[in-house]
Amino acid sequence: MTKEIILTLIGLFLVTVFANILGTLKSILMAKKIMNPVYFLVFIDAIIFATVLGKITSSNGLHFAFAFALGKTLGVFMGSIIEERLALGILEVDVFLNNKEKMVQLAEQLREEGYTVNNFIARGNNGHVRHKVEVVIRRKEFKILEDIMIQCGVTDPTLKIKSLNKVEGKITTSRIKTV
Repeated sequence: MTKEIILTLIGLFLVTVFANILGTLKSILMAKKIMNPVYFLVFIDAIIFATVLGKITSSNGLHFAFAFALGKTLGVFMGSIIEERLALGILEVDVFLNNKEKMVQLAEQLREEGYTVNNFIARGNNGHVRHKVEVVIRRKEFKILEDIMIQCGVTDPTLKIKSLNKVEGKITTSRIKTV
């Protein structure tokens, strides 16, 4: 293999990684119904795909297809890491506790931080009374919720976590209090 072919393969690999990062983010944004950036990502992805496909089909040897496949694999992996760091979306988290005092303390601390909180009496396994704290938060603020639970002495709670597409009304999804 010549130096030119090796550089072309490396370029193909890197461009494919980048394109697949865009494609993964596009899919995630579409699933979360965040459509405005999707149109731009699709346009860029289409240009890259057409260029790469032309290079692969006009080349001789399996090594171009192999570089393309490796680039796609790494692109998906890196795209999921980027999405995890962006933590897009809204969550509804239900915290179930046996201790009423801890439930009240947790609910009040979350309210002080600026979150909208509902609390209920629920019936757990075998009909035993449980206390439920319901909070709607941005996904990227889930760690803050975990920290507040630790501050309130809530360890190893039962959590029910649901992804929400949209929240309307007087519900605060983000912390008002700043660090």
